[in-house]
Amino acid sequence: MADCIFCKIASGEINSKVVYEDEDTLAFLDLNPQAPTHVLIIPRRHIDRLSTAADSDAELLGKLQLAAVKIAKRLNVESGFRLVTNNGKAAGQAVDHIHYHLLAGRKMLWPPG
Repeated sequence: MADCIFCKIASGEINSKVVYEDEDTLAFLDLNPQAPTHVLIIPRRHIDRLSTAADSDAELLGKLQLAAVKIAKRLNVESGFRLVTNNGKAAGQAVDHIHYHLLAGRKMLWPPG
């Protein structure tokens, strides 16, 4: 998507503080962190949101979650982190490109939001 900021980050057109990348995923520090550790994990391929993902996206969605585990280990927060995705504007999704927030480094409250 030509106007998608996350696609531009994934292609290298916009710089970011990358903490992890592989062939299918990219993870970078959030510019407006909500926790001491706040990483955004995106697929390199554009998918608007979880509710628009297809059955054919299952492997990629699984890779995003496994990337989260690798990132948590790399950042030494694997003993306690939260992985969140917002689906649509009503849920707080600000960028129409599926992404997970990896949050750690503080006590997480329940219920969230």
